Amino acid sequence: MRILIQTGSPPSWGSLRAWVPSLVVAIAVFSGPGAAEAQTGQIRCSVTENGAPARGTVAVEQSGRKVGSGSCGAVLSVPAGKCKVTVWLDGALDNPSKAVNVQVVAGKAAPVAVDFQTGVLEVRVETKGKRGTAMITVNRGSKRIGTLGSGVAARLSTGSYEVVVRLGGQEQRYTVDLRPGQRRLVRAQF
Repeated sequence: MRILIQTGSPPSWGSLRAWVPSLVVAIAVFSGPGAAEAQTGQIRCSVTENGAPARGTVAVEQSGRKVGSGSCGAVLSVPAGKCKVTVWLDGALDNPSKAVNVQVVAGKAAPVAVDFQTGVLEVRVETKGKRGTAMITVNRGSKRIGTLGSGVAARLSTGSYEVVVRLGGQEQRYTVDLRPGQRRLVRAQF
């Protein structure tokens, strides 16, 4: 690249035209793909459920602004700097998430590994000795987590839940504590 220095009177448009090709080349060299790569890093997310590989979703924020999202297992390019990385476990009824702060270094991959502790809850409804259907809600504290169908198993984060089964004008309530890897069956008989 050549640099021209002119002294004296201001340059004319004709002499500036001669600089344009050199200026375009300089801009391309100093702001090309290499320059962008030097200012980005990567997040490499992995998720486990009770220690076994699982599927998850990730979102990355910098200064309160979302800068990337995707599936865990795939490498995610993000700007270098301090990031808040939030990971969700896919397929769990309560949609659990965990957030970690990560320093992303330009040109490097920052690993983020998250483990979720879950159990399985199933509710079976019986009326007069036969399988039945009912309205089944799952609550944690005062918050409604979701609904279940009779005989349908759901993964939930470990902890204590209230299961409310309603059939006709009747209602039954159960308190269920789930531990990691545990499978709980609630039989509601009307």
